[in-house]
Amino acid sequence: MDKSSIKIIFMGTPSISAQVFERMILDGYHFVGLVAQPDRPVGRKKILEPVPAKKVAEKYNIPVFQPLKIRHDYDFLKELKPDLIITLAYGQIVPQGVLDIPQYGCLNLHGSLLPKYRGASPIQAALINDENVTGVTLMEMTAKMDAGRMYAKEIVNIDPKDNSTSLFEKISLAAGDLILRELPNYLDNKLIGEPQNEDEATFCYTIKDDEEKLNLENGVHTLLGWIRALSEEPGAYLYFDNEILKIYDAAIANDKVEGQVGEIVKADKNGLYLQCKDGQLALLSLKQQGKNKMDYKSFINGHQNILGKTLK
Repeated sequence: MDKSSIKIIFMGTPSISAQVFERMILDGYHFVGLVAQPDRPVGRKKILEPVPAKKVAEKYNIPVFQPLKIRHDYDFLKELKPDLIITLAYGQIVPQGVLDIPQYGCLNLHGSLLPKYRGASPIQAALINDENVTGVTLMEMTAKMDAGRMYAKEIVNIDPKDNSTSLFEKISLAAGDLILRELPNYLDNKLIGEPQNEDEATFCYTIKDDEEKLNLENGVHTLLGWIRALSEEPGAYLYFDNEILKIYDAAIANDKVEGQVGEIVKADKNGLYLQCKDGQLALLSLKQQGKNKMDYKSFINGHQNILGKTLK
């Protein structure tokens, strides 16, 4: 089938979507529109900027639609009459009325190896749970969240030093490889699809703002998982002298318990160690409120009295 003859709508918003969207454009697929979340203010000055996928659409003169609530506003899709809808990290639940429009159905690129980690934060969930493998699933979109038939998968290895930023980049590359390889097969009816085993399904939800603050009731492995999952954006944090201290990188130092939970038990050129309930975390990259990000040595140099202080 001639890829340029298929009218496609792409639904996606962040950078991971933008990268896959552009790869498909450059590969010759014909997009009649992009559906993305509304633009939002960014940065300290809260300047309204186009979302990443919108920037790609504008670059290639592809019409952009940004309904506040897609479940209430999708008549424009009926008018466009797309043959296929492809979704990656759009950010809203797509209603059945949209799913019924294209003759070739609706496909989703989901950032996990389904049925594991259905939901809004599969990439972060893999890091929080210390997985060493994750991936992308090309799947059928249905009214039930991430529950459709699975057509193909791409495996992604997670390195110990990966954080959310680096893993999103890996997932984006894998998603692009997967859709470019398998979409021709799908359009030629060569992909039968496999139902998901509901008994194996696990779920992850949108990470809330208050979850960005590290819970020191957790052990070192869980705390490290959250640090990795929230880095580089928005960044996990604790309070130091009543100010936000973001922690972007850390490592498990040992399993010693030598102080109170939250106490800095070591602060020298060899490390900045935070006492946790079952061991110590070496804090490697930090950012104090109102200051630039720095490594632990620079942080200690600016806080000579930090030994014995408590992070909360």
